[in-house]
Amino acid sequence: MEAESERASSTVIATARLGLCLDFANTLAGRGSVRAESLHSLSDLIGWGLAGNLIAQGAAAALLNWSRGNPARADSVFAEAIALREAIYGIFGHLAAGCEVEETDLNCLNRALTEAPGRCLVAPAGTGFGWRIESSPTSAVNILAPVVWSAGDLLTGRHLERVRVCANHQCLWLFYDDSLRGARRWCSMQVCGNRAKTQRHYLRCKGA
Repeated sequence: MEAESERASSTVIATARLGLCLDFANTLAGRGSVRAESLHSLSDLIGWGLAGNLIAQGAAAALLNWSRGNPARADSVFAEAIALREAIYGIFGHLAAGCEVEETDLNCLNRALTEAPGRCLVAPAGTGFGWRIESSPTSAVNILAPVVWSAGDLLTGRHLERVRVCANHQCLWLFYDDSLRGARRWCSMQVCGNRAKTQRHYLRCKGA
């Protein structure tokens, strides 16, 4: 029965956005302070992929059904996904800080790229198009294929120098700096930027 449920099936998934891998890395927030995890199980991961149009509705339902019938394997797949997330954060976090990438993180991403389904066929997907792949629920790489593609494309493309780590040391989110001058310091001016301004104002007033 389990072997039958693990059989690969054809599905259409969205194209990998440039900063998608950074969004995935940021599913763990507050890396410099009190960490806030948004992914606690495979069902959370599936929900994240569904919300981001990375997993089709039917495929998500099938994955959830499979995970309920195979809880131990589902936990293993989820652990693989979290390990991949941390490798992606490690790679881009180090690069944004001007540091050398850890070999173990790069090896983890390269294994995922090797195992990821190929982008060979496109098909209609909603109002646009997506990649048709052969997917299986028993691999985190198959579930996160667009994330893996995004990481590879960003690493090898001309936009890598625009990857930043938020200057709020309690936040440390990764973000793509799309500003004209390439001088953004915060993942969000409305959140981390305003907090920094408020803190500076407080310190000035305290020292006055």
